[in-house]
Amino acid sequence: MFTTYEEAIGWIHSRLRLGIKPGLQRMEWMMEKLNHPERRLKVIHIGGTNGKGSTLAYIHSILEAEGIMVGTFTSPYIEQFNERITLGGKPISDNDIVQLVNDIYPLAVELEGSELGEPSEFEIITTMAIHYFAHIEPVDIALFEVGLGGRLDSTNVLHPLLSIITNIGLDHTAILGDTIEKIASEKAGIIKTGTPIITGVKQDEAVAVIEKTAKEKHAKVYQANKQFQAEHIVSTEVGEAFSFHNTFSQRDYLEISMPGVHQVENASLALMAIDFLNQYFSFVISEESIGKGLKSTYWPGRFERVATSPLTILDGAHNEEGMTALCNELEKRYQDRDIYFIFAALQDKPLQGMIQKMEDCAKAITFVTFEFPRAAKAEELSAISQKHQHSVTADWQAAIKETKATMRANDVLVITGSLYFISEVKRFLAHQ
Repeated sequence: MFTTYEEAIGWIHSRLRLGIKPGLQRMEWMMEKLNHPERRLKVIHIGGTNGKGSTLAYIHSILEAEGIMVGTFTSPYIEQFNERITLGGKPISDNDIVQLVNDIYPLAVELEGSELGEPSEFEIITTMAIHYFAHIEPVDIALFEVGLGGRLDSTNVLHPLLSIITNIGLDHTAILGDTIEKIASEKAGIIKTGTPIITGVKQDEAVAVIEKTAKEKHAKVYQANKQFQAEHIVSTEVGEAFSFHNTFSQRDYLEISMPGVHQVENASLALMAIDFLNQYFSFVISEESIGKGLKSTYWPGRFERVATSPLTILDGAHNEEGMTALCNELEKRYQDRDIYFIFAALQDKPLQGMIQKMEDCAKAITFVTFEFPRAAKAEELSAISQKHQHSVTADWQAAIKETKATMRANDVLVITGSLYFISEVKRFLAHQ
């Protein structure tokens, strides 16, 4: 048995050595041993390549504004491990983590001696969240973010009220496939029989995969720009204004406080989900709560302004689509300023495309690395770059200080790449 938080977290992280273990057999076995907590939950299941966390955050903020008790499961964490599982907008306590690990540990030991093999870190954490929301602190509704893919992701043991697929991009291609169709097929794996699917997917080939899967599962599809529409009105000082309508509602002016047209798209998915809860699942969510929730939504590491002199932005643009959205927003808001990048990424990302996008809007780039098993070395990133004005250092903390020292007051510093890197940077900056 574990008696301290440090012991419990140490055991969870020790599972990282097992890597990614796609498949649902171990999860199904643990669910049965725990008396099927997944069947007790009202869940919204959120998958996609980008925007999962932001979409979840909008839904959570609206529901919380209405006084509904919400549990969330997300990854990765930014500042503290406990953020992976939140209750009422707050990370669960250290004592909760210890209790959950003590509940799950015997199952992991039993699995280790079986033909199924021991569970991975992500399987353990997913099981902890499901068990917590069902048996320890029951919630009105739980929001679960897919970890990787969908079809074989450990969260796919859930039976949701509705599912959301935000978008499709070429990410994790070594595991999910190297074409939009293959990746869409994995993401569409979260579609359940008779369960509606809300999606912001744009590519025709991805839409075709989702529609085919939904038809086979007798699941109704609500697609952005078809069954619901959001129209961008104007960029505000801190975010965006837009209108939204579907068959259930017409909202002429809404505001969000996270910048970017892509955030309007994420918010529209959340609004469609909220309208669906109101219409079909007897939730009563007022327009006042919708407006308040949208405007107060915050998600760390997404175009997050963390300093003003110079303006410093953290953004977890961890694939090509994310980097495109980041650069578009920078060019829209700061086209008259010089932009300096500090960039670190994982080896298995589409690095060439990401770096090329970054080069198009950067005054200068510093490539760095950080402590993480799959982190690319700074020299590897530098070798890809075609930009003359770039530098390389293994010490990202020194890079931040040195870059700031060379910048003018009106310049912009953007620290971007892996969300795991952003997590390290955020903790570092908090103590400066």
